Amino acid sequence: MSKKYVYLFSEGNAQMRELLGGKGANLAEMTKIGLPVPQGFTITTEACTQYYEDGRQINPTIQAEIMEYVKKMEEINAPKKFGDAKNPLLVSVRSGARASMPGMMDTILNLGLNETVVESLAEQTKNPRWAWDCYRRFIQMFSDVVMEVGKKHFEKL
Repeated sequence: MSKKYVYLFSEGNAQMRELLGGKGANLAEMTKIGLPVPQGFTITTEACTQYYEDGRQINPTIQAEIMEYVKKMEEINAPKKFGDAKNPLLVSVRSGARASMPGMMDTILNLGLNETVVESLAEQTKNPRWAWDCYRRFIQMFSDVVMEVGKKHFEKL
């Protein structure tokens, strides 16, 4: 049997902290007790370990499982679709660890925004300033966390 690397919040619980990390286990537990948590999924701490063992590359098995869970998120949030210009499913990516590390973990909000999607979001909300600010924040977080472009570069702009 192959190792499972991704869990819907509804599949986890508080006792899975070592596997899901603190945030993942807490989101699972909040979901389990019926709190209104926007549904999502957690990529396990074992996937992180495998990522480092694979030379900081996401291997095809983990990538396929992640994409399977993106599809599950689309089913849960239908008719929203990840990357869809007219009805986008935007997600937040939050890092976690087995042990709490306040202030040390990174977050990316509004993953799924791009220049086409932000135009649609501006039109749907009738609030272009808000939509473009969401996109600006996404670009800033993605640049800082993924591309490792420090905040000091944005302060110059």
